Amino acid sequence: MRLTTVLAAATITAACGFALAAEMPGAIKASNGMLTDDHGMTLYTFDNDKTADKSACNGMCAVNWPPLMAEAGARNMGEYTVITRNDGAKQWAMKGKPLYHWHLDTKPGDTDGDGKGQGMVWHIARP
Repeated sequence: MRLTTVLAAATITAACGFALAAEMPGAIKASNGMLTDDHGMTLYTFDNDKTADKSACNGMCAVNWPPLMAEAGARNMGEYTVITRNDGAKQWAMKGKPLYHWHLDTKPGDTDGDGKGQGMVWHIARP
């Protein structure tokens, strides 16, 4: 009985994990408890993005924290939305929080942007 319960729970967990992955754009991956782009580069959120689906990181901020741009024709998928930046470009957001890279992360798995900024306002994006 106990083995059956464990196997059933594992099957449900696997099915739920698959369902979540199916609702994730190809440009975004979940790996080791964090979000990355499709090249394995860590994605971040910004505490100063106070309005849902609106980026507060423009100009020089966006040079240091490049937005995760959405490709032409990208559509909302579950909790992932395509937002319009101040310059009209499209960017991915998760649960209303725009997603960014850190320009000093140089290889997949780097997380040097976590906790950056006055007041530690940049954080690794988590699924």
